[in-house]
Amino acid sequence: MTLFATHYFELTQLPELIENVANVHLDAIEHGDNIVFMHAVQEGAASKSYGLQVAALAGVPAKVVQAAKYKLHHLESRDKDNTLPDGQQPVINFPAPVQSAALDRLEAINPDNLSPKQALDLLYELKLLSK
Repeated sequence: MTLFATHYFELTQLPELIENVANVHLDAIEHGDNIVFMHAVQEGAASKSYGLQVAALAGVPAKVVQAAKYKLHHLESRDKDNTLPDGQQPVINFPAPVQSAALDRLEAINPDNLSPKQALDLLYELKLLSK
């Protein structure tokens, strides 16, 4: 059996807990914010997560990837610098969630009231709105 998962660091501990379990990863090279997978399987867990780069490769909108980078940066900064007095936590102001005409339209529908034809028409409409 094979379990394929990305971005679940906790799974890298399974070989220590379960017999006949092994970690492997694809070799990768980073170029700035981009990543190139070398199609070479390497033993062991990856040295870091490439979640944001993979999200960009998968077509996640650039604004969403940028917001995730911002959040990651602040989470990593918080972990490195816990020097606030009296156990206070740093305040992190994240950018507003990305909203679009397609999301507004989607929120306005009740899928239980759509015929199959109406649902198909709605998919085409949402596709046009998301461009």
